[in-house]
Amino acid sequence: MKTNTQDEQYMKLALDLANKGSGFVAPNPMVGAVIIKEGEIIGQGYHEKYGELHAERNAIADCMDSPKGATIYVTLEPCCHHGKTPPCTDAIIKSGIAKVVIGSVDPNALVSGQGILKLQENGIEVQTGILQEECDELNEVFFHYIKTKTPYVIMKYAMTMDGKIATTTGKSKWITGEAARYRVHEDRHRYTAIMVGIGTVLADDPLLNCRIENKKDPTRIICDTNLRLRTDSQIVTTANEIPTIIATAVSDADKHKPYIAKGCNVIVVGKKDGHIDLNELMVKLGEENIDSILLEGGGSLNWSALQSGIVNKVQTYIAPKIFGGANAKTPVSGVGVDEPDNAFLLKTETITMLEQDILIESIVVRD
Repeated sequence: MKTNTQDEQYMKLALDLANKGSGFVAPNPMVGAVIIKEGEIIGQGYHEKYGELHAERNAIADCMDSPKGATIYVTLEPCCHHGKTPPCTDAIIKSGIAKVVIGSVDPNALVSGQGILKLQENGIEVQTGILQEECDELNEVFFHYIKTKTPYVIMKYAMTMDGKIATTTGKSKWITGEAARYRVHEDRHRYTAIMVGIGTVLADDPLLNCRIENKKDPTRIICDTNLRLRTDSQIVTTANEIPTIIATAVSDADKHKPYIAKGCNVIVVGKKDGHIDLNELMVKLGEENIDSILLEGGGSLNWSALQSGIVNKVQTYIAPKIFGGANAKTPVSGVGVDEPDNAFLLKTETITMLEQDILIESIVVRD
């Protein structure tokens, strides 16, 4: 259907509203809604927090005038099923709204066109596909999670222009500048979890929190095959404050007790090639409502993640520096591929300047 500039302007406003829910609504999608009547905005809203009202209901409640006969612009197809809140289609029908303009069709099998059908059956005009690409991109995590029931994984690393993540002495603070590091903490808020390997924790004793005021901390996931995590580490001692998952191949319940006593959740996973089976771990994390993971691993974990096929996106921060050193660490180690044709292929989506640093975001290309 042909669109006009005004439709796109209203949908852009709905997208801006939806983004305000980033980090707070998972594993639900981010959704924004704007209600227009006689060329004026009379109500707007967004999904603010998981378990609370959806965007459409918030927008209707915000109306300064009766929404009867109005048009609502919503970034995602309204739900038509009972979840933690009643169906949004019911609220739209009851309000007297005459037209619904939708960005993305919901891939959730409980909705997926059924919301549109219910609206149409009740005499409401429906238009779809307005800024669909932007609306789909907004909820790439939700779309992946609802289809696969496993987390969307973003592999992130910072390196110098010669591809080093540390000096020959192992020092890495700091490769990038403040703007790039702030962006990382924004993503720690945005995504549900952060995952690292035990080597990173033993070497750095990190806190792995979000250091931006009024933002949420990610759930911390430690891949610890042989359960070597120190019980006096910052991660274990703060596990009652920040959700913490230890993924291990050690099944002895007695060895779990010291961690559980301090608030950690221990998940037992089988081994693959001597390390945790990451595919099995993703299934178990999906069952824990972990819909997205920021992977801040070292070279070994990054290689294992790529090799297992769990990585969906790669974030490469590049600093205008050169460390050198044949033995200096690189972002991805492991055994590596044997032929150039066997490389993991990436499709670059965006390139962002963060003061002196560069962020390249790429999608992993699947066969």
